[in-house]
Amino acid sequence: MTIHLETQSDLEEAIHALVKRDPRLKPVFEIAGMPALRRREPGFAGLAHIVCGQQLSTASAAAIWGRLSTAFDPFDHEAVRRARADRLGRLGLSAAKIKTLKNLAREIIDERLNLDVLAEEDADAAHHTLVSLPGIGPWTADVYLLFCLGHGDAWPAGDLAVQEGIKIGLGLKARPTEKQMAPLAEPWRPLRGAAAHLWWSYYRAVKKREGVIAGEANAVSNNVAAAKRTAVKGKVPAGKKPGPSP
Repeated sequence: MTIHLETQSDLEEAIHALVKRDPRLKPVFEIAGMPALRRREPGFAGLAHIVCGQQLSTASAAAIWGRLSTAFDPFDHEAVRRARADRLGRLGLSAAKIKTLKNLAREIIDERLNLDVLAEEDADAAHHTLVSLPGIGPWTADVYLLFCLGHGDAWPAGDLAVQEGIKIGLGLKARPTEKQMAPLAEPWRPLRGAAAHLWWSYYRAVKKREGVIAGEANAVSNNVAAAKRTAVKGKVPAGKKPGPSP
């Protein structure tokens, strides 16, 4: 049975269950405090919003999404299917993102993809379904499952903030790799999504800054630090882990 984090009380119940199950999380929770639930719009619009933000600073992503949502009402898969590529380009989308969104629209229209069904699937299977789509990487898949669908067991193994939080909180000698993150999270199934919220909160408490996924999923104003770092460094290289460097 898939657990969903639909409300703050759902998250709080999950966090308390995790702390009770794994004593190592008790001191982590004491420092982190109770994390706030982060949710975003589900469906095509929610996934498209995340795609628009890939490899961009928060400010740039917000500006592009603002133009798109103003130009298309509603901004859905039918609108993208009908839209001319040059019009989407003038609104700020790169050729690669236009191709990704057009492909997503076709998959949904042809009934080969049902984004809402992913909420009921095993987290790893749902993740695989998303990353098998052209232009959808692990970061995008994790954000969609966690924050658009409220999937209670989605696990952002590639997020640097979660990795660094685990390194500090569990007293590891080195930050775990994406591959190492899978076995580390096994004790937290089927609540790995709730565990991720806890680790982001812990990272924020000990590092005094917000992780990228958590910040993006909350609000633009809550990710000022990440936006400033991105503005200085430029675009995040494609395929790289999205979390901030420690």
